[in-house]
Amino acid sequence: MSDCTEAVVKIPFGNKYLDGVFSIPGEILPYAVIFTHGASGDMNFSHLVSLANYLVSHGLLCLRFTCKGLNLAYRTKAYKAVLEYLRSSRDYKLSGVFLAGRSMGSRAAASVTRQADEDNDGFVLGLICLSYPLHRPNLQSKLRDEDLFLLKSPVLFVSGSADELCDKKLLEEVAIKMKAPQKIHWIENANHSMAATGRTTEEVLLEINLQVLSWIKEVTA
Repeated sequence: MSDCTEAVVKIPFGNKYLDGVFSIPGEILPYAVIFTHGASGDMNFSHLVSLANYLVSHGLLCLRFTCKGLNLAYRTKAYKAVLEYLRSSRDYKLSGVFLAGRSMGSRAAASVTRQADEDNDGFVLGLICLSYPLHRPNLQSKLRDEDLFLLKSPVLFVSGSADELCDKKLLEEVAIKMKAPQKIHWIENANHSMAATGRTTEEVLLEINLQVLSWIKEVTA
């Protein structure tokens, strides 16, 4: 594991700025991962911090950012601004980037990945969806799957098998219909917040982190 540093940044977004934090490896691979949070919280949400710390210790540049708001179109525009900010950075020589998000943040990441795929953007290498909110609680008749069917880049879903916003059978049915290469890793008995009876938070987060790193290595091999 290499030493790493953190750098706080202000990312231009229209006439305002988004708060962001770079986690920078001592020895950097040519890949980066962008993360954002769900409908609540911010870039310092513990799951994102844990994942960033784990990935950066294995050489991956990580950029977490905060974007408040419950409007998906707004969150998507913000995510795209962060992607363009990283792409235009002269500080890092990157071959590609993975877009990641938790809950609503993963929907924004999926939308930006779809747009990149439509533009044949070789810079976006894949999508990481943590606790993807496939439907509202107790409303499984209306799925949030539109962007998923249009994706071409590889996708990793990491969800709890007891997630009240992502029925296990429904996500597996959606995945089968997707054109993009996809993988689902179920955290057994975990809910939308990734809390699992009988397991510590640290145990669950380590399982998530291991799966994400393993998948990134597969995609970049």
